[in-house]
Amino acid sequence: MRLLTLSLALALALPMLGADMTTLTIAVKSPTGKPVENASVIVKFVKGHSLTKLGKKIRKEWELRTNQEGLVKIPPIPQGTILVQIIAKDYQTFGQNFDVDEEQKTLDITLNPPQPQYSAH
Repeated sequence: MRLLTLSLALALALPMLGADMTTLTIAVKSPTGKPVENASVIVKFVKGHSLTKLGKKIRKEWELRTNQEGLVKIPPIPQGTILVQIIAKDYQTFGQNFDVDEEQKTLDITLNPPQPQYSAH
């Protein structure tokens, strides 16, 4: 009886573990629409539904680089609010929070050119 109860509890819990995850794709482009390759992309899970998968913590932070098409694909991340930061040579650093609540989401991000530096003296 105890084994039957445990099996039933696992059968009910397993579908819920995958239900709150999002596979994220980030496309980084220049102001002219060209892909920005080799840009550093940092994604951090900020808040929302944080789950553990059979006792293991789910990864909540990634540091990747864009490919030649300016794309980064991130494996499933918990749904909720994420912080996306992008650092690329010859562009302003980008940072913004996004809400993700779908199974698959693509973020299109356009980087701005650098601004001139100002001095107080």
